[in-house]
Amino acid sequence: MGTPGIGSGTKTLMTTAKQIGAISCPTCHLLIEKGRYDPSYPMCPRCHAVISSRKKNSLRRTFALLVAAAIFYVPANFYPILTLISFGEEKSETILSGIFTLFATGQWVVAVVVFIASVFVPIFKIIALFYLVISVHMNVKWRAVERTKLYRFIETIGRWSMIDVFMISILAAIVKLKALATVEPEVGALAFAVVVILTMLAAMTFDPRLIWDRLDQKKNG
Repeated sequence: MGTPGIGSGTKTLMTTAKQIGAISCPTCHLLIEKGRYDPSYPMCPRCHAVISSRKKNSLRRTFALLVAAAIFYVPANFYPILTLISFGEEKSETILSGIFTLFATGQWVVAVVVFIASVFVPIFKIIALFYLVISVHMNVKWRAVERTKLYRFIETIGRWSMIDVFMISILAAIVKLKALATVEPEVGALAFAVVVILTMLAAMTFDPRLIWDRLDQKKNG
């Protein structure tokens, strides 16, 4: 018979690695017991990576990266991501205008994929990570399981945000190879790439264990 989880509202007594002084290595995932590392300079005895019980300044670093990502997201959508020059005619496309063009030409499957990867995913990641950071900062205790699953989902979908940049690179290479036209990436593509990188770094710097630390403080208080 299974034990009800914390998310169901039932009190469950558990001992965390932090409570017993153990640290998990972020590189090789070895669980290192207290006494097997030097507290003044903790290092993994197996892979020699620097270890810590929690990511340092996790909330501040994540928040700063998210603010920067939100700022760069504006030019990423308002400035052109590429310029197509064909037979003397020059046409610039933003992310949204490119999606509308794909819909207009009947390529709705590609348009939907680009919309999800280039519009929905970055916005969702920024809002969701902001929510996680604020909820931890405000010592929110409820739905810890759901918030942890949300963080895992963010990590999973984050890698697909770069599909727009990859499509521009492939398109430019194909067009130049066939010598049909000239495709040049614009400042919007650079801003979008910065947004993707910043949101990926924000997801990496956020420590989901902080969600459970707040829950342990409530139980031990």
